[in-house]
Amino acid sequence: MSVDIAPPITAPTLTSNPLRTGLRIERSPAPCAMVIFGASGDLAKRKLLPALWALNEAQQLPPGFSIVGIARSELNHEQFRQQLRDSITHDLTVDPTMLDTFLQGLFYVPGTFDQPDMYQRLKQVLEQIDRERGTAGNRMYYLATPPSFFPVIMEQLGQAGLVSDAATGAGWTRVVIEKPFGRDLATARELNRVVHGVFDEAQVYRIDHYLGKETVQNILHFRFANAIWEPIWNRRYVDHVQITVAEDLGVETRGGYYEEAGIVRDMLENHMLQLLTLTAMEPPVSFDADAVRDEKVKVLRGMRPFDLQRVQSDVVRGQYGAGWIGGKAVPAYRQEQKVAPDSQTATYVAATFYIDTWRWEGVPFYLRSGKRLPKRVTEIAIQFRPVPQLLFGPTDPNVLAMRIQPDEGISLQFEAKVPGPTARHRPVAMDFRYGTAFATAPAEAYQRLLLDVMLGDSTLFARRDEVEAAWTLVAPILNTWAATQATDLPNYEAGTWGPEAADQLLEASGRRWRRP
Repeated sequence: MSVDIAPPITAPTLTSNPLRTGLRIERSPAPCAMVIFGASGDLAKRKLLPALWALNEAQQLPPGFSIVGIARSELNHEQFRQQLRDSITHDLTVDPTMLDTFLQGLFYVPGTFDQPDMYQRLKQVLEQIDRERGTAGNRMYYLATPPSFFPVIMEQLGQAGLVSDAATGAGWTRVVIEKPFGRDLATARELNRVVHGVFDEAQVYRIDHYLGKETVQNILHFRFANAIWEPIWNRRYVDHVQITVAEDLGVETRGGYYEEAGIVRDMLENHMLQLLTLTAMEPPVSFDADAVRDEKVKVLRGMRPFDLQRVQSDVVRGQYGAGWIGGKAVPAYRQEQKVAPDSQTATYVAATFYIDTWRWEGVPFYLRSGKRLPKRVTEIAIQFRPVPQLLFGPTDPNVLAMRIQPDEGISLQFEAKVPGPTARHRPVAMDFRYGTAFATAPAEAYQRLLLDVMLGDSTLFARRDEVEAAWTLVAPILNTWAATQATDLPNYEAGTWGPEAADQLLEASGRRWRRP
């Protein structure tokens, strides 16, 4: 007797076609020239140029790819190339032929950023590169400079005719802007006004290197490529969420910058809110840039605003005093170089956020970040609600922890019976590590992000409304702190997990911080 067997159910073509869903597929960018403003600075030397060399070694750069460095130092092309050669060969063993070929694409234009003549010289060099290296007018400008130079560089680029209109078919132009994007809501809006006086929003890439980390990108894949998480990723099953960004370093030589920025501008407004939005967002309709960023903006707009009362009850600020890190004595923040002896700048923040949406109503999101904490670690921990009946006595909560750094991976903690005749149990963990599972270290964040700019993929970059929504959320915190002097600073010892008030923030609701 024969039986008809129904064919297996397959997903509709719409969800299985990466071109239809917006999924990134393997492709190569078009030939282009990258102009680095601030080429002699720390960011260019430590991050950008090494990332470009790594992309070159991985054969991910397009043919004819060229780099133009701009800085005040009076160098010529060959001197600039020699500086990069020395830097690469000092730390790495490289193929000399590959290095020579890469260095042929390096050029240099000396000058100051407010000097119109410099932009005319830059224009001549770019036109020469187009002719000789086939870059077809495709240009990527990277603003690796202090934020005060952002407006003048963009205005000068526009006045010099160095920004093409895609409609003319003269090649594409894209600009990459480093954080901080403004100091507050007003300056962020003003900077956006200047940017859009020269560039269309589609040409603007506001970079946050945290979004280039593999584990951050994996949040979306983990949530939306696995059926087991979505049913419990909500207020019914999640008790609370903790996001920790801890650093064991102090401000080092950046005291002047940190006095202006502080922990809220440096970490909370950008890195930490990015992690929160990826954790809390709804499934996007597709995996293209605007669909993903639409959902992130909805999270920010759905967050409960801070007023004076909420800042006082739900936000803790701290500043490190002297202490010990790794067995070595370290100074207090107020003893660091270029820091005022009575500084009110916060080096630690802990805050409770609420998202007033159907999915997350009543679920607290606890965020904390600080310098001179016991270790360098970034993680997102989702703690689930306790079991409704304690059949086996008290249990530790189930926790799903996504580690962003330093040991990228994901772990799930749950209860298991201890072997033996008694009914004892203890928490155990299932642990996934990137290095073990894939036998390779994740690529450095700037490699992924620079390649995305060349490809025109803005998924991992902040949009204008996203930046302004984030500033709207944190502005009351900054304003309240600016108006009220803290009398207890410094209030945590270097090498500890922060001020006691941060512990009390959770203890008031019967919770406690994790120790990553």
